[in-house]
Amino acid sequence: MKRQTVFTLLIIAFVLSFFVTPLGDYSKIMLNRFFATSPTIIKPEKRGKITDYDWKLKDENWKFFNFDEAKGKVVFITFWTSWHMPSQAQLKDVQYLYDTYGDKMKFYVITNEERAPVDLFMEEQGYTFPVTYQIIGEPSPIGLLKPPGSYLIDKNGAIVIHQNAIADWDNDKIDKLLNKLIAE
Repeated sequence: MKRQTVFTLLIIAFVLSFFVTPLGDYSKIMLNRFFATSPTIIKPEKRGKITDYDWKLKDENWKFFNFDEAKGKVVFITFWTSWHMPSQAQLKDVQYLYDTYGDKMKFYVITNEERAPVDLFMEEQGYTFPVTYQIIGEPSPIGLLKPPGSYLIDKNGAIVIHQNAIADWDNDKIDKLLNKLIAE
């Protein structure tokens, strides 16, 4: 075989590996993380505001609670599913945020999946942040709050960040913003 033919076959095999092997899944997650940008901070005059915190959810132990426990606190919310690659790519940064700020603000890492696949995924990946389960049919009273996306809400209920795409939450810009919001 000619050298060019071998090279072409290797490229084809590499590209196919993205579609048919676990290596491809891992590579796609890494590419999503690599190309993620820092979330955009909404200018204060353009921020939506939460006025009603009445929202029933379930915690990681499958017990009901109300979102009103977050009133007056800095809140991070992200919607995710264990099978969605961009969600998987972002969870490493969510773990960083939880490890760094978990005792200073509220975290709602929300899924609408059943508990068993989520528990398995969390164990396999080694994540320790608490998972919140959305109750199907229980509407969010927050008009701006809907999947997909991640949100950062200040103590007064203003939505400081609304990010639909995967984002890089592990950076100095976000750390400075969170420290400022927590200190207010």
